[in-house]
Amino acid sequence: MAKVPVIQLRKGHAVSHNGDVCVVRETHLKTPPRMASYVQMTIRSIATGKDYNLRLTSNDFLEGVLLTRTEMEFSYVDGMGFHFLDNDTYEDTCVSEDIIEPIKAYLIEGSNYILLFTDGTACSIELPAAITMEVAEAPEGIKGNSANNVFKSATMTTGLAVQVPLFINAGQRISVKTEDGSYLGRVNS
Repeated sequence: MAKVPVIQLRKGHAVSHNGDVCVVRETHLKTPPRMASYVQMTIRSIATGKDYNLRLTSNDFLEGVLLTRTEMEFSYVDGMGFHFLDNDTYEDTCVSEDIIEPIKAYLIEGSNYILLFTDGTACSIELPAAITMEVAEAPEGIKGNSANNVFKSATMTTGLAVQVPLFINAGQRISVKTEDGSYLGRVNS
């Protein structure tokens, strides 16, 4: 691919760093007095999920990588991996478990997700900021135990454990923040 000046990189662009494909998470141009300007950026490795903080001069270049985003529906899991269906072409894409592992608890059959592709191969999945999930198990709240914001652990249908308020019961739908797995609110459907 072509070399891209770091001053032109923005959030969501893909670059090659140390032989690994990374996505730019944030970038800031700094111009201190009496010094050369530089770019402070955070990039995340698609393969490992690890963040890197880079400080490069505004004249530096990084190798650009063609990254395509496709919205696909999560269909099913089998011995080969996790299968996603393209909503337009109905083409099946199988994603290996090592790519899915960090977000496996947020995958719900029939829901749409954004898959990232490099060179025609699925390399990562972007989750929405929040996702609606159904509570599978939640212990009963103890009466009189609501003086302060008291939470209990509830298990979602995907196996994710979320700290929820006492009034949440099994069978209800809640909104969960995908960044940290925290409770956002009840969803009325």
